[in-house]
Amino acid sequence: MIPSLVIAGTHSGVGKTSVALGLMAALRRRGLRVQPFKVGPDYLDPLWHRIAAGRTSYNLDSWMTSLEYIHQLYEEKTAEADIAIVEGVMGLFDGALPTSSAGSTAEVSSILDAPVLLVASARGVSRSFAATIRGFSEFEKDCHVVGVLANDCGSKHHADILDEALAAAKLCGLTGWLPKGSLPELPSRHLGLNAPQKAADAAAICNELADAVEQGLDIEALLGMVRAEASRSPSAPVIQERAANHHSTGDATLAVAVDEAFFFYYADNLELLKSFGIKIVEFSPIRDRQLPPGTRGIYLGGGYPEQFAEQLSLNQAMTQAIRNFADTQRPIYAECGGLMYLSQALSDQKGKSWLMVGVLPFSTRMLSRRKRLGYTETRLQEQGILGPTGTVLRGHEFHYSEIIDTPFSDEWHQPFEVTGARGGEPRKAGFARGNILASYIHQHFHSNPAAARSFARGMS
Repeated sequence: MIPSLVIAGTHSGVGKTSVALGLMAALRRRGLRVQPFKVGPDYLDPLWHRIAAGRTSYNLDSWMTSLEYIHQLYEEKTAEADIAIVEGVMGLFDGALPTSSAGSTAEVSSILDAPVLLVASARGVSRSFAATIRGFSEFEKDCHVVGVLANDCGSKHHADILDEALAAAKLCGLTGWLPKGSLPELPSRHLGLNAPQKAADAAAICNELADAVEQGLDIEALLGMVRAEASRSPSAPVIQERAANHHSTGDATLAVAVDEAFFFYYADNLELLKSFGIKIVEFSPIRDRQLPPGTRGIYLGGGYPEQFAEQLSLNQAMTQAIRNFADTQRPIYAECGGLMYLSQALSDQKGKSWLMVGVLPFSTRMLSRRKRLGYTETRLQEQGILGPTGTVLRGHEFHYSEIIDTPFSDEWHQPFEVTGARGGEPRKAGFARGNILASYIHQHFHSNPAAARSFARGMS
């Protein structure tokens, strides 16, 4: 097993993303092949990981996918890496449920048997810092906190006090500390980080983060620690599920929307579709005038269509091309931002309405407050492009928009019965007509690979 380190936080906003990016970039500068991962359902952090580490980042989600799949994905993607850096989600023990570690950073670290570097805020504390670290270190026995990084220290003297408090409590000492304001600010909005639109600017930020982390952490000592941990950890089982069960269904072209407005895709979702013989060709709903030649299916992922509503609306050649494609009965699958694009119109946060593709029988509007957030388990109530009645998929939902002007008819129906991670009363969701399926839910195909196979077969 290669050396690995989980970068976790005591809570959101404590600096774990900045530390993770800085460490990835610093290790890459040393010539190491760094394989990044992100715990939980997140599309934005992995984009930054790719810039910092120079390799595609993959999500490790122990609620949406199985333990076996996490082992498989981790082993496959680290096969040609020197070290794996796993960025956590929220606080170390925060996940799908308040009563267990399901879906949390702690659970993923336990699955991988990977040590944890805990990032904690030093603002306004001295001995209480040790109490916090003790709680996190002892809360779950299978989660191994091996180091602590104190962020937002007032001075070196302050850091020394924290280190002394940890020693008196017989806890691991500070692995490093960062003074207040030492980490460059990462651009963000309501969904977390902004997407790194300009690679050169994002790379410069990652280099600044690397400089800050180099100042606050003894990188060589940290490497020695994680290498020692790796030597004591048994190798994870190698799972051959993908090779054994996934068979090509042909060589059909799937047009995947990728530009500034649409980019929320799990890398392994697209790889799974490819394993079924799908040829993925990217296109831009903002700039392209027509769909890729030979398109047999369309995948419209999430993103920020509201930020580019004018450009999307003005590209009438593309909206017409998609309307024409919808009449062919070939599959169209849309998630969240993709649903908004397929709607009649999109009202932005200033209240201005922009005409969209016009396939779905409703419009959408942006809200100032979050509409919905959480894990989802969906069960198909009828045969569709993702499989037969009863097909179950897991995913998540996170959006600041809502559907308006919904004229229900026999032509359109809601194919999903949805519950959350905590169960509860099922609700109906999604919109389907023939081979068109759209919803606000971001599905993880590896929660049920048969759904991806069904989608691929629909393109043959």
